[in-house]
Amino acid sequence: MFFARRYQRRHQPSRTLFFCAFALCLFSACGAPKNSNTPAPSRRQITDDSGKQVSLPPQVNRVVSLAPNLTEIVFAVGGSNQLVGRTSYCDFPAEAKAVAEVGDTLHPSLERIIALKPQVVLVSTASQLEVFAKQLQDHDIAVFVTDPHDLESVFRSIEKIGEILNLTEKARQIVDALRSRVSTVEQKIKGADRVRVFYQLSAEPLYTAGKDSFVNDLIQRAGAVSVTSEVPGAWPKYSAEAALASKPDAIILPTGGSMGDGNAAVAAPLKRSPAVLNGRVYKINDDHLVRPGPRAVDGLEEMARALHPEAFKE
Repeated sequence: MFFARRYQRRHQPSRTLFFCAFALCLFSACGAPKNSNTPAPSRRQITDDSGKQVSLPPQVNRVVSLAPNLTEIVFAVGGSNQLVGRTSYCDFPAEAKAVAEVGDTLHPSLERIIALKPQVVLVSTASQLEVFAKQLQDHDIAVFVTDPHDLESVFRSIEKIGEILNLTEKARQIVDALRSRVSTVEQKIKGADRVRVFYQLSAEPLYTAGKDSFVNDLIQRAGAVSVTSEVPGAWPKYSAEAALASKPDAIILPTGGSMGDGNAAVAAPLKRSPAVLNGRVYKINDDHLVRPGPRAVDGLEEMARALHPEAFKE
């Protein structure tokens, strides 16, 4: 004990230096990089549907979705824990309603989005404004644009979002399963006569599916042809005169989903059409038809069964 006290007195400066040196080494081992020349993890570059290269960190943990179909895709690929913001229209699956809202699809709040500190914001050109996307980029928030015009581009959106979230394998499995269901439908209706269809997006005013709508692809795959497939635009307003002259054999009413009872009645100009006279008016969940996400294949199956019931008899 006496020796220890003498050692402590005589060697106090040395011991202090020792512990300072020890602490420095411990900090270096635990908190500092082992090699100061080790480069930081490189950022990833993913091309979106606008053709832009989007720069992302190796791991994306905070995402905001500004369209219902994109929210559905994030959940489908298993990225719910990475979703920190969504619009008030993003209501599926039910768990999505627990995610913070950033406004509606057309008027999201820039301030709310910035407060959530996302690494990337997913937008749909069908519902977003370019000016808003530019504002996000000005705040160093990456913007990833999707713009699907058919089922194949919907599948690409699923794969790209899976890539963004580092959930590539799960996204691939989902797309493979969806493609298999599409193939089953196409095999069942192979050789069936094409049905001339009018797709009524809304009755008053009358809107339909135009040339740029991805719904046209669903209609074709379901064994039909849209009478408005050559009308310019995605969702054009349609005149009463043109609707009267179209004489469709069947009418599709997207209704009953997020729209509730809206669009449940045939528009006045179509009430004397062959479709109505022959009882070929079909109501299909609007969320399955107007949201280019995984449930679009549900809409395809429902349309095909309605238009070609004989092909689906057991």
